[in-house]
Order: sequence, then C-alpha cells, then structure tokens
Amino acid sequence: MRLLLDLFLTFAKVGVMTFGGGYAMLPILQREVVENKHWATEDELMDYFAIGQCTPGIIAVNTATFVGQKTKGFWGGIFATLGVVCPSLIIIAALAGVIEAFSHLTWVKNAFGGVRVCVCVLILNAVVKLLKKAVVDKVTAVIFLLVALGSLLTPVSPVIFVVLAAVAGILLMNWGGKTA
Repeated sequence: MRLLLDLFLTFAKVGVMTFGGGYAMLPILQREVVENKHWATEDELMDYFAIGQCTPGIIAVNTATFVGQKTKGFWGGIFATLGVVCPSLIIIAALAGVIEAFSHLTWVKNAFGGVRVCVCVLILNAVVKLLKKAVVDKVTAVIFLLVALGSLLTPVSPVIFVVLAAVAGILLMNWGGKTA
C-alpha cells in the first residue's frame, strides 16, 4: 500500500508542478521516475513516451499509467494515473468558475502570453533531451531527418510517420545487423 501511495503522490507532484500539458511534463517525469525513484530506466521512459504519444490520450497520463503498471501492476497503473490527473482536475474546476470573469483583464492576458512562451521553452528542453537519447547513429539520424522534413513539408498524419518510422527501424536495423 505504501508503494501505491508513493506512486500517487509522486505523480500528483508531477501533475501539480507542470504547466503546458504533457510535453512540458517530460523533464519532470524523467527526473522523478528515472533519477529520484528509479522506477524506470532512461530507455524505458523514452519507450513509454513513444508509446504514450502513439496511443490515444495525453502523453503524461499514458506514461504515468505505464510506469505505475510496471512498478505495481494494475493498481499501480491506476494510482499513478489518478495521481497525475487529480491536480489538473482540481485546479481546472477551481479556475473554471472564475476564469471568465477575469479573462478580459490586460494583466491576465499578458500573464497567459508569458506562460505560453515559458511552455514553449519547457517543451523544447524535453525535445532536446529526447533527441540526444533517440538519435544515436546514422540510421536513427536519417529516420529523424526524414520524419522532421516530412512533417514540416507535408500534411501527412503523424500516425503515418510513426508507422513508417517503426517499419524503417525494423528493416534498417535488421538489414544492418544492429539492435536498438
């Protein structure tokens, strides 16, 4: 029971400390899950991020579920998921009643503008960390460049890029005799 409570509280801390959505949570998740609690390795967490991105739902919630499941089975997944979403639900419920009354104020608009810029930096930091761990050789660099260019220059669904990248990874790694 103590581990379930620890899962809940750790992910609640992640949920309450994060602004800007799932991507902004990635650096905090990495610190808490890998460095502080040792519930997953760096590689496992990257896999959870990747799977969490490819499955329906919010990446941080999906990742919390995966980590909780790995750590303490079904109930671990439930407690970790509840932990990461509870702070948002409480804060959103509290703000929903008052946001409309203050959203027209200049200082509120300016505050949201500042928060948006900060969130962009947090997301960029998460991307750079993930990039350093994901692009490890020429094969992964080529896949990265092709997906980056394709997503910037075409309206193709991200799902197609994920499937194509997975197939390319399988084919190129097996053809080259490497394993990831």
